[in-house]
Amino acid sequence: MVTNLPAEAKAKFIKYMEAKTPEEKLKALEEFLSAVPKHKGTENLVRWIRRRMAELREEVEERKKKKSGGGGGTYSFFVEKEGAAQVVILGLTKVGKSSFLKTLTNANVEISDVPYTTKYPVVGMLKYEDVQFQLVESPAIIPGGGGWNTKIIGLAKNSDGLIIMLDASRDPAEEFIFIRNFLEDHGLYVVKPKGYISIERSYSGGIRFIYYGKLLCTEDEVIKLLNNYRIYHAIVKVYGEVDLDSVEKSLFESIVYKPSIVIINKMDVDGAEQNYKKALEVIPREIPVVSVSVHKRRGLDNIGELIFKTLDLIRVYTKPPTGKPSNKPLVVKKGVTVLEVAKMIHKDLYENFLYARIWGPSAKYPGQRVGSNHVLEDKDIVEINVKR
Repeated sequence: MVTNLPAEAKAKFIKYMEAKTPEEKLKALEEFLSAVPKHKGTENLVRWIRRRMAELREEVEERKKKKSGGGGGTYSFFVEKEGAAQVVILGLTKVGKSSFLKTLTNANVEISDVPYTTKYPVVGMLKYEDVQFQLVESPAIIPGGGGWNTKIIGLAKNSDGLIIMLDASRDPAEEFIFIRNFLEDHGLYVVKPKGYISIERSYSGGIRFIYYGKLLCTEDEVIKLLNNYRIYHAIVKVYGEVDLDSVEKSLFESIVYKPSIVIINKMDVDGAEQNYKKALEVIPREIPVVSVSVHKRRGLDNIGELIFKTLDLIRVYTKPPTGKPSNKPLVVKKGVTVLEVAKMIHKDLYENFLYARIWGPSAKYPGQRVGSNHVLEDKDIVEINVKR
């Protein structure tokens, strides 16, 4: 990404950002593409523009079909989140996604030898101890699938995490490389990038920065760059080490990281072990890998626990000052503080927080009195006391 696009190109992109409808956005992108200089430094930008234009054309066509009554039913790729977290199961056709979902959740799934049987997302609930995870089987990724694959990306980006299913009877190493490249081409990463940035536009407050890493340029340089694109109010979240190039890149295409698990299925077939070992050579070590045989029901016992750990979750049980702990936990991200939990429960507890008492792993002794910044651990019991 270059940080010196000509003024004409920047003006065209501002027009795209301000467009409201898919038709307006498509027209603005066509004008933006014509104004972008074509050289090696803009190759990725041009690729993104063309992919985004294809997505918008698909969206425009779907709207036309719905208006003419040819929308093909009321099914949607969007799945409302339920349970402690939503995990989307991705893979190529015939890797065993439907059988995996049915075995773990008893979901009503159509299982067939015919490729691409699953046409819409299918949902099941996986119980792990006292929490439930929502597993969503995505339709299979189609190489060169265009708008179909765009819908799958949207489903994945809305999730809390991913399960990537591979087939040990084929070439799981090749399948993983294809799926990872496919996801990254759409700005979705299964390994945390070294540095990326999130820009959330707002209507007031100027440009504000939240750091989970550090800038390799000055805040003034970032503010000047954003102002050049008529962004005067935004929250800029910095992850890892980020330079000015990365800031501009985030304007065109956001980077989304999803914690992921790789499931290698069909380990009961001939040659599976050798294929499994080859796959381990290309799968990053940060990603947990599980070898299973859904057909033989092997290797499936600890999937719930692995999801819980991979998503960095903990359970917190709340307790009123004169009552018993709740049976149903509050499922939150690891590293959460007492005050953050108070805010999740009710704004009055947050605004009038005085102190808390803790029972469980993070307490030095049962009923320890702690302040607002106390970091909680899995299975802690929290009693929040407020100002009278």
